[in-house]
Amino acid sequence: MISCEDVPGHPDFRSLLSIAGVSVDLRYATPDNFVGHPVYGGLDCNYLRREAGDALEKAAAWLAAHRPGYSLLVLDALRPQRVQELLWSELAGTPLTLYLANPERGSIHSFGMAVDVTLLDAQGREVDMGTGFDEMTLASHPEYEVELMAQGQLSAAHLAERGWLRAAMRQAGFHGISTEWWHFDFGDRVAVRRDLPRVM
Repeated sequence: MISCEDVPGHPDFRSLLSIAGVSVDLRYATPDNFVGHPVYGGLDCNYLRREAGDALEKAAAWLAAHRPGYSLLVLDALRPQRVQELLWSELAGTPLTLYLANPERGSIHSFGMAVDVTLLDAQGREVDMGTGFDEMTLASHPEYEVELMAQGQLSAAHLAERGWLRAAMRQAGFHGISTEWWHFDFGDRVAVRRDLPRVM
């Protein structure tokens, strides 16, 4: 285990601020999130493990080359175990726990190996993805996109933007999940939980 306070300067972690082509707006450090208040306290969570940070830089470079003017915006990265426990306790007993890893098992965010990300357009505005970040509805689920487009809840433009985001992240080695278009893991989840230290 690693304390969050020991991450700055740790050789295995990379600051998001050092990654070219990436903007940062960590929503859990602000009131602009689904619980409506900051949950990071004074913790500096502008980090990923070095291998994930290097891959994110690769994703940003691919996007810049294939879609000039567009860039990545990081909405969440390292999420220490103590923050995951806080979020879990806020959602306990509600269906929304579907969207959160049980802290006992551990979120891939708590290892610095997951990132929540969206696109910025050439004017620096967040791209319309059909739902907001952390919007806990079926419209956020990649697995339902085609059905929801058929029903008129998502547009072809929404799916195209999500496709650009996925293309950039996948070619850099990230994997999406079925419930959140913005969430990407780096590396195998089982191996991450087994082999890497959790940030507390």
